[in-house]
Amino acid sequence: MSTEGYVKYSAEHKMAPAVETPNWALLNDARTRLHHLALIGANSSGIGYGNVSIRVKGNEFLISGTATGAVEKLSLNQYCLVRSFDLKQNHVVSEGPVKASSESMTHGAIYLSNPAVNCVIHIHSRELFDGMLRDHYPRTPAEAEYGTPEIASAIEKCVAEIAGSEGTIVMAGHDEGVIAFGPSVEKALNLILELNKKYRPH
Repeated sequence: MSTEGYVKYSAEHKMAPAVETPNWALLNDARTRLHHLALIGANSSGIGYGNVSIRVKGNEFLISGTATGAVEKLSLNQYCLVRSFDLKQNHVVSEGPVKASSESMTHGAIYLSNPAVNCVIHIHSRELFDGMLRDHYPRTPAEAEYGTPEIASAIEKCVAEIAGSEGTIVMAGHDEGVIAFGPSVEKALNLILELNKKYRPH
């Protein structure tokens, strides 16, 4: 059985009211646009894929909740605030109306690696994934599975190698998984849209 879309880390979640942060609406609009392009959604088994986040303060970030991939346009109540995380222990502390996305550790690794990054977008696409591997984009090792400390460590290395506030990574061990990050929602979104235009021109 595939484990895609399931939370693998240990989580400490506190049910709490939604927290509206600056740029939340901008992030949500970007997510809706990606959903229309089927870069965020749900597969034939109903398992959701793709998520978005923005840095709030320090290494805290707001992320789309678990099991929300199939929803076209999210409400604030479908986002979760990640208060802290431990990459080595694979542990996340969060609060909000829903639990955090299964990719929270990956997002956290990027925020931790580069303080200039303020937005992370994770999408799924066969065309983008295959094209980026073929064209030698920064990648995580095929043996580093999603939702593990190994993938978080691999993401950190990729971000360090890119050495800028924006970039894209193909997750070789997470089939169809692609990440973009940037100093703003607009920058991260544009990176995905450029890849989409390159590898899905029609």
